[in-house]
Amino acid sequence: MTELFLTRASLTESFDVLGPVLFPADPAHKMAIAHRLVWTLFPPDLKERPFLYRETAPSQARGRAARGEFYILSSIAPRDDRGLFRLETKPFAPCLVPGDILQFSLRANPTVQKSEMEEGQRKTRRFDVVMHALHDVPSADRAKVRPELIRKAGLDWLARQGERAGFRLVDPEAVHVDGYEQFDADPEGRRRVRSQRQPGHSRLDFEGQLEVVDPALFVEAIGRGFGRARAFGHGLMLIRRPAT
Repeated sequence: MTELFLTRASLTESFDVLGPVLFPADPAHKMAIAHRLVWTLFPPDLKERPFLYRETAPSQARGRAARGEFYILSSIAPRDDRGLFRLETKPFAPCLVPGDILQFSLRANPTVQKSEMEEGQRKTRRFDVVMHALHDVPSADRAKVRPELIRKAGLDWLARQGERAGFRLVDPEAVHVDGYEQFDADPEGRRRVRSQRQPGHSRLDFEGQLEVVDPALFVEAIGRGFGRARAFGHGLMLIRRPAT
């Protein structure tokens, strides 16, 4: 398996004052800037992104409240030649056995893939799991059922991830599901060439306990990341042993 490194990267005090500039109020621009900041820690000539990352601040945090602190999981140890960050790096090689119970935290862009007929041709599209769940709910009822559907759609998606990634949720009812947010994933319109459809993006935060079923498969899945939009601060599952 590829060697992995886990890094906590924090903006130095001299750059902390730039929080309102580096982490603007618009979530799409904030996400894009964070992506570019993390890329500064890796060689610019790489053809493939060698990292996943996660901001430690809540997804809704803006300006100075965003703190500029990231967890980064990468196949290359990051280097800061510009003096932007304080880096704390260690190998990521958890020693796990089947049956281990872990606390986890995951910020993800959960989607579901569906096949549809369009103009006589079958096409496969990806949908936000929450909006897909709300699709058949009458508009007048959506506000009332939305919180329940957000939780159910998110947990169903996470359980499916576990089936493929060697873990299961210890108690789905105890998993905290929060932070559902939607925004334009292409604020500058770079991808809107042939269609006027606005590229959408959504995310959910999960926290709870899981049981390791297949340690090797689980660690490999953590290295790949979960869900979509992994280049933009989603998909990195953080794990730790429960406090005793």
